[in-house]
Amino acid sequence: MNHGKVDREYDAIILGAGAAGLMCAIEAGKRGRRILVLERSERIGKKILISGGGRCNFTNLHAEPENFLSANPHFANSPLARYTPEDFVRLVESNGIPYHEKKLGQLFCDRSARDIVAMLERECGAAGVEIRCGAKVREIQQSDKFSVLSESGRFKASRLVVATGGLSIPKMGASSFGYDLARQFGLKIQAPRPALVPFVFSESDRKVWCDLAGVSSSIVASTRNGKKTFRENMLFTHRGVSGPAILQISSYWNGQEPILMDLAPDHNLAAELGSPLNHCVAGWKSLLRQLLPRRLADRWLEVHPLSGNSARSIADAERQLHAWELVPAGTEGYGKAEVTAGGVDTEELSSKTMESRRVPGLFFIGEVVDVTGQLGGFNFQWAWASGFCAGQAI
Repeated sequence: MNHGKVDREYDAIILGAGAAGLMCAIEAGKRGRRILVLERSERIGKKILISGGGRCNFTNLHAEPENFLSANPHFANSPLARYTPEDFVRLVESNGIPYHEKKLGQLFCDRSARDIVAMLERECGAAGVEIRCGAKVREIQQSDKFSVLSESGRFKASRLVVATGGLSIPKMGASSFGYDLARQFGLKIQAPRPALVPFVFSESDRKVWCDLAGVSSSIVASTRNGKKTFRENMLFTHRGVSGPAILQISSYWNGQEPILMDLAPDHNLAAELGSPLNHCVAGWKSLLRQLLPRRLADRWLEVHPLSGNSARSIADAERQLHAWELVPAGTEGYGKAEVTAGGVDTEELSSKTMESRRVPGLFFIGEVVDVTGQLGGFNFQWAWASGFCAGQAI
């Protein structure tokens, strides 16, 4: 390959054929722009294909700005208002893809996530978008235009869109490329960290709890200040805890303070025990076995034995059950994280177009930006919305 020769010029080059990059390509292509998408993997939409257990939780009907985490909590307002869950549902329906609502507004494909990838590929084709897979980018320069040197050639465009994702799931090819590129052009980064990720127990907690691996229970998980609360299931693992409640609260963990877990939400155990005659070890054990999985109830009683038969000892025991303080030793890291929190600082970008404020023609969309959704289809909606906004601007 002749590294000095420009193989072809385009109106815009999009780096990354994931959810955000493909949506951007479709919208720009529909507006008559000549678009090239460069994807380093051998196929498009790899992360889409594994999402939602292979069924792709492609949006959430209740997506609102408060479902997103960012150093600037207002940044997502404009993109989310400009491209809504209903807009994406219309696209899904127009392509004849059957879907269902699982719970809490979460929409999944009836058949397979492959339906969503095939739809995006068809839409790109109809919009005249060129996609090159296996095209790892080697170098990017800017003079009058952006020059992109990849393994499949050197290309030029007046606009460059970075949709390279975050650091989560490195075995699927995740890398720091997008952050490195932002730094190359002088943009600030909010420190990336794993989000929607299981917690790992300390060595002492592991000895106590990890033989419960596979046990699941409905809880309320909260930050210590109580500002974020999630009611979902928790799952014990061989190394710590996971499950939806834990994944949700992990995005808001500061790495130091304990997570509070209510193991018996909405229950007044002292009242449910009834007669003071039931205020005894046997009555307490029987009640816990009704409320919790038996193995968890028995282990809890081993670790937190009832101090006596008095009403006060019951009250103390109930307080412990409603506010189990877990101080994780850490998380399972990017290997098990569903997304990456942090990223390109939103102060660097226009919330209307996703364009860099200091480098005209340079755009960042999707997970590489410091906007992170909660579990349940919100990160896909951010990808569609940010991709749409950039696609309308290039």
